[in-house]
Amino acid sequence: MFAWEGGPALVQTVDFFTPIVDDPYLYGQIAAANSLSDVYAMGGEPRTALAIAAFPKDGLDVAEIAAIFRGGYDKLREAGTALLGGHTVQDSEIKFGYAVTGAVPADRILTNAGARVGDTLLLTKPIGTGVIGTAIKSGRAPADVVDRAVRSMATLNKVAAETMVRSGGVHACTDITGFGLLGHICEVAGASGVTVELVSGAVPLIDGVSPLVSRNRSGGMATNRAHFGARVRLAPSIERDLQDLLFDPQTSGGLLISVAGSSAGELKAGLAAAGVSVWEIGRVVSKEEAGTLISVI
Repeated sequence: MFAWEGGPALVQTVDFFTPIVDDPYLYGQIAAANSLSDVYAMGGEPRTALAIAAFPKDGLDVAEIAAIFRGGYDKLREAGTALLGGHTVQDSEIKFGYAVTGAVPADRILTNAGARVGDTLLLTKPIGTGVIGTAIKSGRAPADVVDRAVRSMATLNKVAAETMVRSGGVHACTDITGFGLLGHICEVAGASGVTVELVSGAVPLIDGVSPLVSRNRSGGMATNRAHFGARVRLAPSIERDLQDLLFDPQTSGGLLISVAGSSAGELKAGLAAAGVSVWEIGRVVSKEEAGTLISVI
């Protein structure tokens, strides 16, 4: 982050990844939405983007490359973000994404470090894209489940962010990506010095993902559990598949918003009126206790 004297702060982020879906145009759209998301989570407006791409020398049709770039460009246009250029290299594995520069008033930058006791936690997208992406690679994902995951991943967090910054009482925000829901809540709790109670039954799941979990656990899921598990207390009654989904790494996930309990109803109503799905999934219960940051009930 860099703040110009007398002007807005500039925020910069970069993200790119290998294909998560088979359709090159949709892959480009998802990569763009994912790259823009960090700026939205800070309450910012993405202004410019530079493409980052890697393609194999042989075996990939030029039309497919064009479709990836077109998908990303169309999503940037939807976000009102100018594409300035980029850089492409040869690689054996396809990779695509963007470096994004955004602007946000310096006095209202949101981080993951501001959650307060009494806050309500809101989530704006269901989880499960990691499991579904793994199932896609193995040909085990039903078409309707894939369609729902793609719609979620390709949806910008733009409207959710704009609604959030107009609302009072928002103390912290982050977007849910590779660390999974529990990992990102751990990051918020640790940075804010608080403990969180997460209601597992209130966490939204992409319809149809639950039957896929047992055969489509990704390596990232195990890594997240190993890294964050010591800071999470899981109720014994929570089924293993749901536990795994809470650690599931996400692509282009929703915003996790920590908002004062007294303001949560107003923000939920505002998001719903703007056409943004929103779920109340937990609360900030106390200052940090030794040994745990999240209690999942």
